[in-house]
Amino acid sequence: MRARNLQLTDVFEFSPDGGVMTFAGERVVLLDAVAMGILRSQLIGSFGLSGARATLTRFGFTHGWRVAEAMKTAIEWDDEREWRVAGGRLHRLHGMVVFEPVQEASTPQPFAEAVWHDSYEAEQHLLHQGRADTCVCWTLTGFASGYLSYVNGRTIYCLETSCRGKGDPVCRLVGRAKEDWPPEQQAELAFYESDCLTSALKKLQQEWKKVDRQLASRRREREAEDASGLVARSAAMKAILTQARRVAAVDATVLLLGESGVGKERIARLIHESSPRQAGPFVAINCAAMPETLLESELFGHARGAFTGAVTDRAGLFEAAKGGTLLLDEVGELPAAMQAKLLRVLQEREVRRVGENKTRAIDVRVVAATHRDLAAEVKAGRFREDLFFRLRVVELKVPALRERPEDVLPLARLALSEAARRSRLPVRELSNEALRRVASYSWPGNVRELMNAMERATVLATGRRVEVDDLPEELRSPTPASRRAPVGHTLAELEREAILATLAAEKGNRARTAERLGIGQATLFRKLKAYQQDGFLVAPAA
Repeated sequence: MRARNLQLTDVFEFSPDGGVMTFAGERVVLLDAVAMGILRSQLIGSFGLSGARATLTRFGFTHGWRVAEAMKTAIEWDDEREWRVAGGRLHRLHGMVVFEPVQEASTPQPFAEAVWHDSYEAEQHLLHQGRADTCVCWTLTGFASGYLSYVNGRTIYCLETSCRGKGDPVCRLVGRAKEDWPPEQQAELAFYESDCLTSALKKLQQEWKKVDRQLASRRREREAEDASGLVARSAAMKAILTQARRVAAVDATVLLLGESGVGKERIARLIHESSPRQAGPFVAINCAAMPETLLESELFGHARGAFTGAVTDRAGLFEAAKGGTLLLDEVGELPAAMQAKLLRVLQEREVRRVGENKTRAIDVRVVAATHRDLAAEVKAGRFREDLFFRLRVVELKVPALRERPEDVLPLARLALSEAARRSRLPVRELSNEALRRVASYSWPGNVRELMNAMERATVLATGRRVEVDDLPEELRSPTPASRRAPVGHTLAELEREAILATLAAEKGNRARTAERLGIGQATLFRKLKAYQQDGFLVAPAA
């Protein structure tokens, strides 16, 4: 028997008159999904979210372990590997969830990865609890962990990286050995390992309240740094990420505008990874990087003999990105003839390979990006107006780094960490003077320039800190001309403007404002009270 051919009738036996039912030779009972949802609500009410999660995760783990144990001998498998990979199929046969393998796995490569559809658990959580702040398919991840752990002879822990229960387009599962999970997710593994379930209820509640606080702290840290590497502490960037995730839910064509190096490709990846197409491929092409004749073949494909060197039939990127997303980077550089051909493909949703007469239907979401002002290019006659409107179903303008100074230092620290990992060097920190130079520079090359500068600093630094001499020449100038402080203002005036602007950006949240400014909340409250007495408008507390 092969796992994909396994049918419910192969493992499920019952009498039409009722009585004992078996699955893989073990007795089972039918449980109503709504009853499980009500039980979940009662567990949450009694033990809190963490206590309920611990209970249901351990239940799921035990269930998966027992099913794997029973299935080893219940079916005559073609080989042992079929038994090992049958967990997803069994999930489906139990009516829990529909399993879909991921075509393009995460980096670094996980032990297991899948997209889930029709999760009964997400459905019941939404029905009884409403939208959650965290992933909620606890018994399902527990089942996957238990099954994988038994069949592989070592402990594998699974976590959701997205979940319908918290508003994501799909549920997505990743499984890794404990030591392979990154530090920021280690706290969640405690739901598998804690022995609180066998101790007193009071001890359980106290233990998982602590875990709740740890997870909340991790979530706050991740708010500023998106999983795709995007940093969003500035209001402008937060707005862009919110819009990107919103448009990801539909298949509309997106046009990304912004200077070179601002991170348009990362925004495109975020749209792909937040969309129902996330299990499909993400394919990107720089339209300015190749001549027109080669670009046509690259995008649309070619038939054998279509031109010199075309020795075989070849699918283009529109076909290669089937079920996923195609990024047309620097679309503003397309020559006029290619603009007309691209317009036809977008209108008809089909391509014709070079040298062929027949058309082929495509199933791909298109995201276009450019550093040019396409509206101005249309007026100048260099870009087709009809193609412009076809691409600009949704338009997102990614701000330059100089327009979001709050993101500079978090981005710099992230770049230092990534550079250290790639170069296998210790993670460096910026010295106080280096911090000042990095924060005061305008970064005309945007995020790309910042990343390169931090990689250079990581390689050149000899100690634990990056000093000014390790920075590029343009940052070593004592007074960078790129962004000087306003002239003619007192320090008190500059401080007041910074505090009130940060408070407004945080929508009146004084705790977050104090944290971003690096001052105590009592100090902040005292200054705000003084500003109100002086007649300045202070955002109301959130």
